[in-house]
Amino acid sequence: MTIETGKLALLAADSERAQEAAAEIREQGDFVPLAEADVAVVLGGDGFMLQTLHSMLDQGRVIPAFGLNLGTVGFLMNRLTRSRSLAERVSRAQPVAVKPLCMKAHTHGGEVREYHAINEVSLLRETRQTAKLEVSVNGKRRIAELSADGVLVATPAGSTAYNFSANGPILPLTSNMLALTPISAFRPRRWRGAILPDHYEIGFRVIEPDKRPVSAVADQKELRDIDEVTVSIDTSRTLTLLFDKGKTLEERIVAEQFVT
Repeated sequence: MTIETGKLALLAADSERAQEAAAEIREQGDFVPLAEADVAVVLGGDGFMLQTLHSMLDQGRVIPAFGLNLGTVGFLMNRLTRSRSLAERVSRAQPVAVKPLCMKAHTHGGEVREYHAINEVSLLRETRQTAKLEVSVNGKRRIAELSADGVLVATPAGSTAYNFSANGPILPLTSNMLALTPISAFRPRRWRGAILPDHYEIGFRVIEPDKRPVSAVADQKELRDIDEVTVSIDTSRTLTLLFDKGKTLEERIVAEQFVT
């Protein structure tokens, strides 16, 4: 599939490397503000890419994003190379659709907030005391009391990030599955999590929220002192990441399972 480059926006992280690369790339052609662009060129690391995608979700205008890695891991990015022009790389790039999670959280103070997550939604204990959570799937209680440091729900795109570090499974990008992964579970000790269809809704209720407060984090957005959280795929929104041919996110997720 060929991407019509159209108008490009150039967004760069605050790091010195990203700013220097942006100054050089601007000499290749004209760039427009994000609100007028057809494709966003993102310079930085995975964190800055997530920040950019969230900004587009919040503003209600989502366009394809082509990342160039000037960070550390760069799992969501392409390599910075000068072998071809940027416009040519974008036009030949392969699109990958990513479906974000929607987290709806009720706080102990009565607030209701909704946030999106591209990688994962995680519930984490706020104090030294273990969090106690009731876990339900599609309204049916599956675990009456999970005692743990926390629990997370990861998308396939995010399954190689925090989820993998918590010993969760790596999910193929086209699997249409979600990973439900405990974080340092104490009880039930043998529960290692679950793989669920992505059209399921996953619910959490905090047990003893006054004594054992819990925060909810949707990628980079945190909400403290929660009582209940529901997590589901937002079917109304789809993000598009662009990758050089043969270097797609799906290939990277597969390759990650063979790293020794």
